[in-house]
Amino acid sequence: MIGHLDQLEKKVLTSNEVKNASIKVLVSPKEGWDGYVMRVLEVEKDGYTPKHMHPWYHVNYIIEGDGELMIDGKVEHVKAGSYAYIPGNTIHQFRNIGETTFKFICIVLEEGHK
Repeated sequence: MIGHLDQLEKKVLTSNEVKNASIKVLVSPKEGWDGYVMRVLEVEKDGYTPKHMHPWYHVNYIIEGDGELMIDGKVEHVKAGSYAYIPGNTIHQFRNIGETTFKFICIVLEEGHK
């Protein structure tokens, strides 16, 4: 399977806890990767993902832009080339602090993708 990010459906995240964020699914059980989902999140200027926690972990790689990643109250600057492992049951949030789109890969267990 080969694809391109530009050809994928974008789902805008809507909630009172999210601002200017969307998601695209790259690879999932639908494509044959049982148990996992690889997606790309795009957070536009002044945007953020929800501050939340859940039992599964995340593996993240920053593709472009400048952001902040908060894990259990500790905030770190992340940029293109940064990567992060977010353990399960930890409060976390991504925030765009730059002038351009903040884009990152997020891999989760299948149960973590809704």
